[in-house]
Amino acid sequence: MKGTLTIQEIREQPKALARLLDREWPAVEAAAAGLRRRLPAGVVLAARGSSDNAALYGHYLIETVLRIPVSLASPSVVTLYRRIPRLRGMLVIGLSQSGRSPDIVEYVRAARKAGARTMAITNDGRSPLAGAAHTTLLLHAGPERSVAATKTYTAQLAILSLLVGAVAGDRRLLDDHRALPDLAEEALASEETIEGAAARYRRIERCIVTSRGFNYATAREAALKLKETGYIAAEPLSSADLLHGPIAVVERHFPVIVAAPPGRARVHLTKITRDLTARGADVIVVSSDRALRALARTALPAPGPVGEALSPHVYIIPLQLFATHLALARGFNPDRPRGLRKVTRVL
Repeated sequence: MKGTLTIQEIREQPKALARLLDREWPAVEAAAAGLRRRLPAGVVLAARGSSDNAALYGHYLIETVLRIPVSLASPSVVTLYRRIPRLRGMLVIGLSQSGRSPDIVEYVRAARKAGARTMAITNDGRSPLAGAAHTTLLLHAGPERSVAATKTYTAQLAILSLLVGAVAGDRRLLDDHRALPDLAEEALASEETIEGAAARYRRIERCIVTSRGFNYATAREAALKLKETGYIAAEPLSSADLLHGPIAVVERHFPVIVAAPPGRARVHLTKITRDLTARGADVIVVSSDRALRALARTALPAPGPVGEALSPHVYIIPLQLFATHLALARGFNPDRPRGLRKVTRVL
């Protein structure tokens, strides 16, 4: 049956998150203790695809909580142009669910030779990426058989937030992780509503997906899922960047998905939702806020309450379901996206 693997793995996320929290905490705590003894001058996150969207979340979280400058690596600098940045004193984190993305492995190897501390975040402790790094943190997501990443993406988010919380000694942030499996279960409970909404949008060919702050990563990951499983030209934009020109393409009935979690970004996202509705856009809002959902043509419920720093972990789940059911409604098989493989080998 079409979509069986993808839907199964979306539904596995509560258990996968619980397993990660139970099994990987000692390794996270040990890695954090080493970083606390000598904080890096900066952090570089190297990733591709869904892992790169998780890295974007890490970028926001590390700079916000630890106030350490972060950059997203350009692996082609090492693999294509044969240049190694000056990385001594930096922490370089390579993220890859398979641990077999050649350009990410090569970037981490080069960073280690250049004097950086290196860390791998992967689902496979025997992978080349794990072998290339000083330290490895495992996702414990179990085998991911669908091509489109789902449970490994949320596991990457959780590892990053656990690590940052442990380095910061932020007990509240760490304790809030305990609620993640139940919140993920709550997000899954809305699947029937989301499936019905997806059916109404089966004829769309393009859309914008927007949010701000930590959930800009959610917008990017949701847009990726819409592209790779439903073949929709989905443009992810920070809601701040949306106002700087791209909003000109939004006309009557143009679909715009807004991920609007609680926290500092909510006031801005509420205003954006009002503005888009006034333009006649077909607005889809993902939020736990009933008043905000009422502004939109279509509402996708999100679980709550959840702190803003951990909201990407659960706000992506309704959008994973939406993208998967939308692909099915359009007659496509999200388990086998055309032209894609589980491991993309690029140097």
